[in-house]
Amino acid sequence: MHDIFTYTIQLSGQVNESEINALGPLQMRVEKAEASATWLITHTDQSGLIGVMRHLHGLGFVFLSVNRVDPNPGE
Repeated sequence: MHDIFTYTIQLSGQVNESEINALGPLQMRVEKAEASATWLITHTDQSGLIGVMRHLHGLGFVFLSVNRVDPNPGE
């Protein structure tokens, strides 16, 4: 499975994008941030996603959701 997809990862609390990217295996972008949750966007294959999730979990973040973005939602 080497197909690249876009994933949204919702984490509990606030996340600093520059800190997460300085330490992480892949670059992520903060899509939306609120006091209670932060949504990150990353582009990777499934094995990269697992690496990102392990990294974030190791830093102590609590996952609220992980979703693959459908590139063709109307089809």
